[in-house]
Formats: sequence, C-alpha cells, structure tokens
Amino acid sequence: MPSVGDRPEAPWEERVQRAAHPLAYPALRSLRHRPVVRLPRVGVVVNDASLAREVLLDLESFSKVGPGAPSDLWTPVLGPSVLLNMEGAEHASLRRALGPLFSPRSVRELVGSVAPDDGAPEPAVARLAERLAAGETVDLAETVTALAGTVICRMVGLSPTDAAVRESIAAAQSITGLVRLHRRGLTAGQVARAREVLGRLVAPARAAYAAGDPATVPGRMRELGLSEREATGAVGAFVLTGTETIQSFLPRLLAIAHDTGRTGWLLAADADGRRRAVEEGLRVTVPTPAMLRAVRRETQVGDLRVGTGDRVVIATVNCCRAAGGFDPDRPVDPAVRHLWFGAGPHFCLGMPLALAQVDVVLDALAPLAAAGRVPRVGRRRVARGVLVPAYRSLELTLEPEVG
Repeated sequence: MPSVGDRPEAPWEERVQRAAHPLAYPALRSLRHRPVVRLPRVGVVVNDASLAREVLLDLESFSKVGPGAPSDLWTPVLGPSVLLNMEGAEHASLRRALGPLFSPRSVRELVGSVAPDDGAPEPAVARLAERLAAGETVDLAETVTALAGTVICRMVGLSPTDAAVRESIAAAQSITGLVRLHRRGLTAGQVARAREVLGRLVAPARAAYAAGDPATVPGRMRELGLSEREATGAVGAFVLTGTETIQSFLPRLLAIAHDTGRTGWLLAADADGRRRAVEEGLRVTVPTPAMLRAVRRETQVGDLRVGTGDRVVIATVNCCRAAGGFDPDRPVDPAVRHLWFGAGPHFCLGMPLALAQVDVVLDALAPLAAAGRVPRVGRRRVARGVLVPAYRSLELTLEPEVG
C-alpha cells in the first residue's frame, strides 16, 4: 500500500479544489503554515485547528451574526430565523425543536422509505451493485445526485419523481453556486434571483406545513411546534447547505479509496473501520472549506488582537488537512475531530442525515467487495462553479472476476 507521505490522492483532490475555487483556494493554502494572519480586505485568517476550535466555542467574542459573518450571506435569502444566522437563546430553542428530525430513526426514514414502484429515482442506489455486476459503467456522481435530490423532495414535501428531483437539485445548485469564498455577501441582483428560486423550491413545504401531514418534514415541524416561517426557513437552509455536501463527499471518498488502494478495505470494513474511514475522508475533503465569524468584542486569536467589526475566516481546509494524506489508521487529533462540521452550539445538526446517505451507498456496494468484485474508478471530471468542491462525474466499473 502506498505510504501516507506519498499522498496518492493529492493530485485529484487538488484538481477538485482548484476547479471549484481557482483563486480563493490557492490563496488560502498559501497561508497554511501561519497559525493566524491578518489580510487586508479579507480579515483574520485562522489556519490552526486548536485556534479554530477556540473561536468556534467562544460565543461571547465571536458570532455568526454581524459584518462579514454568515448572516451577511444567508439572511437576505432565507430570512432572519434559520440556524445559519442565529445566536443565543433563540438559536438554542430552534435547534432543540428541530432535533427530533435528525434522530437515527428519522434520518433512516428520510433516506430509505421510498418504495421501488413509486417513480422515485432512489432505486438507482439499490441497483448500483446489480448494474456494476452486469458489466455496466455507472456514474457515481449521478447516482448520488439522485439520492440527494430525493431527500430534498422529501424535505420540501414533493413526491420524488425524476423530474422533481432534477428540478430540485438544479434549483439548489443555482443558489449555492452564487456563493464564493472571497465574497462577503451577494449582490442585490443575486439576492433577488436566489429568493425567487428558493421561493419556488420551498412552495411545496408551505403547502405541506398547511396540510399538517406528519408524514412530511414540514408537517412534522408543525407538529413539533415550529411556526411556518421557522419551518420553511429551516427546510431551505438544510436543502442549500446539505445538498452539495453529500454530492461532493461520496464520489470523493470512493476516489480517495481507489487512489490509495483501500476500496476493498473500505467496503469490507466493520462498523468501526468504516466510521474511521468516513471521518478520515471528511477530514481530507473538508465539506466546509471555510467558516466565517464576526468579532463581537476585543480579544486575542493566537498572537493577534482582534476587535469589534473584524471578520474571522477559519480556513478549515488548512486546519483539517495539516495532518497529511488519507490514513484511517492514524490516531485522530482531538482538535481536528469533526471540525469540518463546526463545534459547540453550531455543530452541524444535519450530520446524521449526511452520514445516513453515506451508509446507503456504501451498503449498496459492500456485497460486491464481499464477493471479491471491487469497484474501481475510471474516467472522472471535476465540477466548476460550485460552492463545495466536487466531481462532476466519477465512473465506476468492477474489477474482472478472478478465475
């Protein structure tokens, strides 16, 4: 097996990152050896995991609401009452109300409850092994996109037909694609466009909320005591922030496993081995390349003083990748663990849903590895103009049968 120092996954991972952010990514990576640095017109950039965690946990000094913080991006589009742009008691109250939707049972139902005959595209995941075993070449990125689109449809209260899935994915991508790492906010025209697209996307959620059907996510939100504004805002936020995460991660995980010679091991691993591999894959791919905070009061970040009005850019991509290449056997640095999903009260509420989708795909491929047929990566193309770096396509075939 290649040594960790060789970093065999690095060439393709660099291509994926640079295609998404050709200017911001190289700029951030050039700072990776400096724990914290102030850049004019950008802010205070944090590249050290321990310092990043300190910032995320210090709610008195740093906020998601304020100049240069996530609220600048999302409040004009989603409104003021979504987890992405809230702090304090109101944030905690909404998070508690949404919590039951992301229990292990709830996310399993959200990911896996569509029957094969209802016209939904999700059976493409179930047929993944069958198609590969039949000698077909399967685009994993396309399959994962269909899965993510199905989940979107369920969240907004749509029946996940092929057309609905495609339209939902396109709508979500047209909004997230407007966000770039070097921008502090969206233009007035971009905000108007995003609000119009999001309005169409969450219209079914409003109808489902009004109907109060607990079989739908908006209906369950109403049952849990959320207002219509809270419910539709939460649905919009989860759709926008969760869609590209899962589309990005699964193809990149399989690509990294292929490039490091670990595909068979990944698919045959026990629960603990899979968990370690998935977490290590998340560390290397970094679903959230950067996190933003506004400074609320004068304080210290490393050896730099910061004050009210300063913007902090946590370069998560530098913090998480400092340990080196993909190696599930490496002990996990506590400062880095799950940092890609945040820390403290703002830790990603949707993480269980993302991991449930990962398990659905890996479970579909595992029987092939058990039979000695390991999927291998063929042609791949990187995605451009996306918020979360990703493959546009990643083709899988099966290794020939032995004997």
